[in-house]
Amino acid sequence: MQLSLDFQSKVPIYTQIVDQVKASVAAGVLRPGDQLPTVREVAAELRINFNTVARAYRLLHEERIISTQQGRGTFVLEMPPPGEARTPHGARLAQLVADWLAEAERLGYRPDEVAAAWMEAFGEWTRRL
Repeated sequence: MQLSLDFQSKVPIYTQIVDQVKASVAAGVLRPGDQLPTVREVAAELRINFNTVARAYRLLHEERIISTQQGRGTFVLEMPPPGEARTPHGARLAQLVADWLAEAERLGYRPDEVAAAWMEAFGEWTRRL
């Protein structure tokens, strides 16, 4: 697996890894059953923090792109038929919303405050489109 990172980009490194793995799967470079290098191997090869790669692999696992099997390794999963599961694009959007809601909860916002802020922001966003 060949990854190319742009350390000057505003896109986080873990997101660059996720996007490149997804692109490799979509292009058929990585096929179902292919084994990925370990988190430690990727971190050492790219000279980045182990936790950055672990986060990328965790997100890929949550999106059902890969599966990590203790003692065996990490493998590319078979893509489900269309309509059976979220697309990677839809899964990423769901993750963004979940992260935003988790941060709002962490900061102590009430559900009614979050809903009001969402409706206001959503209204402004749709007017710009």
